[in-house]
Amino acid sequence: MTKKYEILGKYIKDLSSETRDVQTYLFVKEHIGKYQLNIDINSKALKNKLIEICTTFKFEDKEPNELKSYFEINFATIIRPADEIKEKKDLEKIILCDVQIEIYPDLEKSFLNVLHNSGYPQIKFEKKIDFEKLYNERLN
Repeated sequence: MTKKYEILGKYIKDLSSETRDVQTYLFVKEHIGKYQLNIDINSKALKNKLIEICTTFKFEDKEPNELKSYFEINFATIIRPADEIKEKKDLEKIILCDVQIEIYPDLEKSFLNVLHNSGYPQIKFEKKIDFEKLYNERLN
């Protein structure tokens, strides 16, 4: 199967790691196992048939408490779809699935580096994100 797009560039568009104070850091260090990874994918058309895809990971505590840290990365990818891509559903699959599978190793590594350098070296994402499954669930 040939790729139906070309990645022209990828970069960290925005990055955030916020821990208010020492008390928050110590609390979060004990409770970071409760944090959840959320994903958001947006795209916008650019000139010359290019598309910017922004994949955002947020790692946050959903529990209502005062002592929280906040972690977010917005990873941008610029693609050029192949000329034969005319159907909206084909483009959606490229944006929401194919590109995500390709960029995921870089995105995960970058985000884990932020978490580790923010004082949480024990963090790992045990389950890899199955973008194919998420895309297919979205269709049903």
